[in-house]
Amino acid sequence: MNCPRCKSSDHKKNGKVGGRQRYKCHDCGYNYTVEVKSTASSISVKRQALQLYLEGLGFRSIGRVLGVSHVSVYKWIKKFGEELEALKSENEIEIVELDEMHTYISNKKNIAGSGLLLIELGKNSSTALLAAGAQKQEYNYGES
Repeated sequence: MNCPRCKSSDHKKNGKVGGRQRYKCHDCGYNYTVEVKSTASSISVKRQALQLYLEGLGFRSIGRVLGVSHVSVYKWIKKFGEELEALKSENEIEIVELDEMHTYISNKKNIAGSGLLLIELGKNSSTALLAAGAQKQEYNYGES
């Protein structure tokens, strides 16, 4: 644990504040605490919020279920989405599968912010290979 101000590791204990250990840096004299506040939500709550969002619940309803602010839920989901940008594949998408949500959303007057989730499948994934096999089979049936 390093000093948040000067990043020095030379520190000593300097009492407790609100039940949390306090430290004093020898180099700059800064007093600080490093323990997580009890009001911070655990990663399991954040993951549960993500699962509920992927199941179709809104931010406000997720907040009510988990007992947290809907703004917090929004920020967690946004952060998870930003972390997924690094996992994004550079391969070109050839097959896209849509379900009944497409017709439901296309019938709405305002589709902005509808929260569509698009999952990309690589060329060598089992689902992509099954879809390619089904297309070849349909083509062969059409010839006879």
